Amino acid sequence: MSAARALALLLGCALGLGLAPAARAHDARPAYLELSETAPGRYTVLWRIPVLSGMPLPVGLRLPAELRDLREPAVQRLSDSLLERRFVEAAPDSLAGARVEFPGLEATITDVLVRFEGLDGARATALVRPQRPYFELASSTSALALFGSYLVHGVEHILFGFDHLLFVLALILVVPSARVLVGTVTAFTVAHSITLALAVLGVVHVPGPPVEAAIALSVLLLAAELARARGGAPSLISRSPWRVAFAFGLLHGFGFAGALRSVGLPPGDVPLALLAFNVGVELGQLAFIAVVLASLALARRVVRSPALEGAAVRAASYAIGCLAAFWFFERLAGFAA
Repeated sequence: MSAARALALLLGCALGLGLAPAARAHDARPAYLELSETAPGRYTVLWRIPVLSGMPLPVGLRLPAELRDLREPAVQRLSDSLLERRFVEAAPDSLAGARVEFPGLEATITDVLVRFEGLDGARATALVRPQRPYFELASSTSALALFGSYLVHGVEHILFGFDHLLFVLALILVVPSARVLVGTVTAFTVAHSITLALAVLGVVHVPGPPVEAAIALSVLLLAAELARARGGAPSLISRSPWRVAFAFGLLHGFGFAGALRSVGLPPGDVPLALLAFNVGVELGQLAFIAVVLASLALARRVVRSPALEGAAVRAASYAIGCLAAFWFFERLAGFAA
């Protein structure tokens, strides 16, 4: 075995092992808490905890002591989360400054998106992080704070959405020049922004499980196109990359919409939250592209071997394809069940 092929094989193994802990894409979904006042001193509580590998995240909910249950909490187990509904009451105006705590959050890498609505018009939305695992009920959240919360959620979603990142990585590897790459990534961005808006605003409805399986299939197909293009065979993506990116971008936009709907949108501020989330997705995507391009440029300066570069890209295409195939059959099996 030549040194180039040996190094390519090692690169493929390293890529597979490095992504093995992320074999389930979107494992960093946030928990979600909604506290809404329905009558003076009476509230409905919606608490959603993501389920990973059949187990809910080890994050608890500790409501303020001023709140008392009116009935037994109702718990519903969904395919990807545990949903709990409560009906509680407290003395009017007794919750100002009260603290909602999330024991166990500090030991995770996830966040909690919290939304509070009062009858007096007070509204608050915040992203609670492990470093500060509590939320204080106070006055309304400013538009800037709301924008910041959904912006951060958009960035985190794309950076922990490994299927989307692998798709973008394959695009970078298959596109022949920087000029074509700009047009290709722009087409992908425009496409997923369109379907994200249409789905979130309720114009189009597509079930989530088939979309997630189709996204994994899109990564697999693009990995196959990358292998064909590097092998010198005619390839659709090499002839018209922006058309392929646009078509698959429409599909990925429905995936982004599902993630945004799963954490909820603040009534009255849907356009602002949608804009912030989309901007966050784009910022995360651009940051990933910048890191990949910088790494590729550094590798070319160090290696200076076109043959080794080609072998490494082929190894990467096989690693991406294998992981995407795993996601596809895993999601297909979950959908069929």
